[in-house]
This record gives sequence, structure tokens and C-alpha cells, in this order.
Amino acid sequence: MSPDLPELPKFRPSQSRLIEKQIETSFFGRRKGKSLSPSQQRLMDELLPKISLNPTRPISSATALFDHAPKEVWMEIGFGGGEHLVRQAETNREIGLIGCEPFVNGVVKALAVIEERALENIRIYDEDAAHILDWLPEASLDKVFLLYPDPWHKKRHWKRRFVSDRNLERIARVLKPGGIFRFASDIETYVSWTLDHVGRCNALEERASSPEERLVAWPDWQRTRYEAKAFREGRKPQYLTFHRI
Repeated sequence: MSPDLPELPKFRPSQSRLIEKQIETSFFGRRKGKSLSPSQQRLMDELLPKISLNPTRPISSATALFDHAPKEVWMEIGFGGGEHLVRQAETNREIGLIGCEPFVNGVVKALAVIEERALENIRIYDEDAAHILDWLPEASLDKVFLLYPDPWHKKRHWKRRFVSDRNLERIARVLKPGGIFRFASDIETYVSWTLDHVGRCNALEERASSPEERLVAWPDWQRTRYEAKAFREGRKPQYLTFHRI
């Protein structure tokens, strides 16, 4: 464990149900870091409105959100600076990607690459991803990614973790039968938390047959800067794959 991180409280599965009965709150922290440069502000003012989602208007299907009639639609919850999101979009241009990220500075980093590489298969939502999960039609997504979400280390903040019984129900609802939910974390307590929650979600089932399999990255995975830091600091990432029953 890195010396700059506090010692983690031990997670007991029975605690999660109690935590989720507490008052509902945001699953994210601050919305903005350092001030935007003029070029970054231009991206927020000009590009973001063109590719942002409006979950107040009805839609018939997730594919209708894109101009190119994608073969599949994938969604990333909390894309950070957009490394994984834009890589998937560039590698799979026939796919439609929905990216959710409330942190302004992360959004603008992704927008810069989207513009530079002329990626037309990405749509952005810069608020709580739960809004999009509730808005999308049932069985409309083929994959959902939740990669290195904020672990909210302190016990009193565990209720802010995105993985919850309610959010897993949301994810399961929008996944097609056989659809994939990928989760990655280098925090053991959050991995245990996630396995416990999925274990009581009847609509999702883990694909790994052993703990060792969880240490093996997905075939199309490329290490992010955050993950490289985790390895340097001695933390072992785990890669969980669940499919919609």
C-alpha cells in the first residue's frame, strides 16, 4: 500500500446494506480543478454541446444517439481524462461510445483528443451517470465499463461508491442479454465490495473461475497512467468481468 494512502477500514459484506440505507448523495467529488485555458473553454462552449446527451428528451434506442448507426453501443462510467474512452472509440469506429464524467477538467482533456482525432462515435454526459442509466431504453447497451472508480476510502464515504445494489440494477437493466460489465480497481476493499454486491444481483454473473484470473488484464486492455502508478506503488489491479444473464 502506498505510504500516502490511509490504512483502509476492513470491509464486511453485512455493512454494505446498512450503508445504502443512508441518505442518497453524489457518487463524485469536486466538479472542477484548475481554470480552463481559452482553447479549453472553446471546446466546452463549441464541441461539447454538439456531442453531449440530454436525458430529458425521449429516445427510441441507444443507436439513435449516433449518426453512423453503430453495430453496438458501449458506455464508460467516470472516464477520467478519457484515455480508455478515446482509445476504444478510435479502435472501434463502428461502435458508439457513451462517456460519463462530471469532472470538467477530465471532460475537456477528452474533448481535445476527440477533436484532434476527428472521433465522431463518442457522446458525452458531464453529470451523474445514473441519469443516463435511467434514461436509456432497456437492453440497449452491449458493454459497460467502470474503471478505477473513486474508492472513497473513508468508511463514512462508502455510500458514495458507484457500485451499489441500485446502480447494479440500473446497469443490468440497460445491458442486453449476454452483455458485458467490466470493473477494474487496485483497491482490494472495493473489489471485495463489488463482488459482494454483484453476488446478490441475480441479473449479473462473474466470468472468472478463480481469483488468479482477476489479475489478468483483458485482451484489448492498455495500461493507463493511473494504473502505471498503482503498479509502481505496489498495488495489484484486478479486472472483473460480469455478464448479463
